[in-house]
Amino acid sequence: MASAFGKLVVGTYVEIKRSDGRIHQAMVTSLNEDNESVTVEWIENGDTKGKEIDLESIFALNPDVAPDEEIAPSPETPPPPTPTCVKVNKIAKNRRTIAPTKNDTPSRDNRVIPTRARPPQPQQPEPAPPPPSQQPAQPTQAQTQQQLQNARRKSNCVKEVEKLQEKRERRRLQQQELREKRAQEVDTTIPNYEIMYMIRDFRASLDYRPLTTADLIEEHRICVCVRKRPLNKKELAMKDLDVITIPSKDVVMVHEPKQKVDLTRYLENQTFRFDYAFDDSTTNEMVYRFTARPLVETIFERGMATCFAYGQTGSGKTHTMGGDFSGKNQDCSKGIYALAARDVFLMLKKPNYKKLDLQVYATFFEIYSGKVFDLLNRKAKLRVLEDGKQQVQVVGLQEKEVKCTEDVLKLIEVGNSCRTSGQTSANAHSSRSHAVFQIILRRKGKMHGKFSLIDLAGNERGADTSSADRQTRLEGAEINKSLLALKECIRALGRNKPHTPFRASKLTQVLRDSFIGENSRTCMIATISPGMTSCENTLNTLRYANRVKEFGISPSDIPFSQGGQGSRPDHSPTNTFDYDDFAATSPSRVKELTVDPNQVMEGGRPNIHTVNQLDLLDEEWLSISPQRDDLKLLCEQNEEEVSPQLFTFHEAVSQLVEMEEQVLEDHRAVFQESIRWLEDEKVLLEMTEEVDYDVESYATQLEQILDQKIEILTELRDKVKSFRSALQEEEQASKQINPKRPRAL
Repeated sequence: MASAFGKLVVGTYVEIKRSDGRIHQAMVTSLNEDNESVTVEWIENGDTKGKEIDLESIFALNPDVAPDEEIAPSPETPPPPTPTCVKVNKIAKNRRTIAPTKNDTPSRDNRVIPTRARPPQPQQPEPAPPPPSQQPAQPTQAQTQQQLQNARRKSNCVKEVEKLQEKRERRRLQQQELREKRAQEVDTTIPNYEIMYMIRDFRASLDYRPLTTADLIEEHRICVCVRKRPLNKKELAMKDLDVITIPSKDVVMVHEPKQKVDLTRYLENQTFRFDYAFDDSTTNEMVYRFTARPLVETIFERGMATCFAYGQTGSGKTHTMGGDFSGKNQDCSKGIYALAARDVFLMLKKPNYKKLDLQVYATFFEIYSGKVFDLLNRKAKLRVLEDGKQQVQVVGLQEKEVKCTEDVLKLIEVGNSCRTSGQTSANAHSSRSHAVFQIILRRKGKMHGKFSLIDLAGNERGADTSSADRQTRLEGAEINKSLLALKECIRALGRNKPHTPFRASKLTQVLRDSFIGENSRTCMIATISPGMTSCENTLNTLRYANRVKEFGISPSDIPFSQGGQGSRPDHSPTNTFDYDDFAATSPSRVKELTVDPNQVMEGGRPNIHTVNQLDLLDEEWLSISPQRDDLKLLCEQNEEEVSPQLFTFHEAVSQLVEMEEQVLEDHRAVFQESIRWLEDEKVLLEMTEEVDYDVESYATQLEQILDQKIEILTELRDKVKSFRSALQEEEQASKQINPKRPRAL
């Protein structure tokens, strides 16, 4: 290797060429045999600088230090003498195969510059020229030696690039072999088998600690838990993936499939923490044990208890609250309704409660599109009013006295058969209303305690507020508004706020007494679907439940196994959601949403009518309605979910519902008055049959009756016109909806 450096030694000054084209001298400081280069240094502007240069560049600028021979001539084909001109031409033709002499300077492309012909040697006889078969071997051998020389002169950068290429090819082969091996193990007909493997690998790193009956039941004023159902027959038939993991008793993880710009698929693991988390193997009895059972004692202590089931259509709300389904037939004895009633009657037999002489009553009603219907009285329509003491009364609601659990089951069966339901893509028997079952304890006719069990409508219907069908629009708007109001009422209960926006929806208005007072407790059961097709709705449900009672979560809450802690998959980041506490925001930070019904808002409702009685009703409703104040407060506390256009739509719907009730009430009053008019007119007509009847009295009484008719009917007609204008206003507002602002996760 030392011969490759020629006359180069440490301390020798050589000419070097800089990257900007300058050529100057530098001193050789080291000889690098591994990559056949030298390190040189020079002084520039008082600073010592250095550079590593390959030997080829050094010898090109400094031919005097080049080695004597770079390529030895072939001993089999010595250069022949050239005594004549013809032979000189032959030698010149093959000159590129001869190594350069000592004073020759090689060029940058490693080709040898032709040298002068040697003087002829007449004393030696001229050898015969080589046969044609041997001539092609001479350039081939020379080229091979030049290629070897070039290989020795590769820089470090080129060698590193070649190593990287080799590693990349090796890694690609290993990945291909792994994919082929996995493809043999799994059914590749599964649409998302790659996602399935990612989820399986992540779950393998977890240390599962699920909830068991041995765990302690904690006391919570507000308890929020999550229940995951198994994959149903439809999801199994379409080979849907289970993307929900419940590794411990209070943690829920959602494996959301994502895709990068280069179409690479990966998982985004989003983690939530609640009071309790129930996996798909949990029974209704287990759920009841940790959620509703601790609330039963509250109603015996003169308290109000509330238990909600919230979630997407088909996620198991009605199954949890009402009992197991077999087709459309429901086994009511295994639902929380019946389990709570069973414990109520058991506690009545305890000595300390038996002496109170309590009677048990039950009510069952539903709230659909802002209207209340009694499910135990042939679905009679009810009115919700506030009395002089600001107590909410459901006028006409029937309370049935029950003596045992069997009586409760009969009432539940009667109510479920009348409940409003419909077929959706998620469920063939989908609940479209909020069902409220109440167990009331009375002592000497006065209320002692009340337990309200609510099966809420599917939360995905709340997003359908821009439908062409008015009934679907109103249904979705009421569900959306009632769920937001319910969330804020529960938050107000947990923070002991001075004001609870219960008037914002019929649901919270009916349940007002459950949110007021120190001895009120609430439990929410969020039911989620495990399928990948329901991932978005599942995340919405979990975010809603998280907002009701905001939990913090840290990486230590995720139970990774000791062996899997270090091998946690890189494609599984954990996102923690931390929402702003809008309820604790000072008034100066809350943005005011102002709505002027006589002006056009951007994206809001336009002025589609002139100033008439509707404008007067609008101004009166906007100025004095407590419902509007609560609705406004509700939208302020949920600015990230309710846009100004959606607030305007909710306002129009609330006003429409109030006007509808007023028109119906006035119509009934006019109908009753019409019956009285008919009786009065009948008396007048009978009076005219007499021979000497008083004509003046007849005319006076008839005129009074007609004036009353005109006045009352004109007033009713104006209200109907206003109501029709409100219908048009609602339709215009629905076309301007921008339901949600973009949420930054």
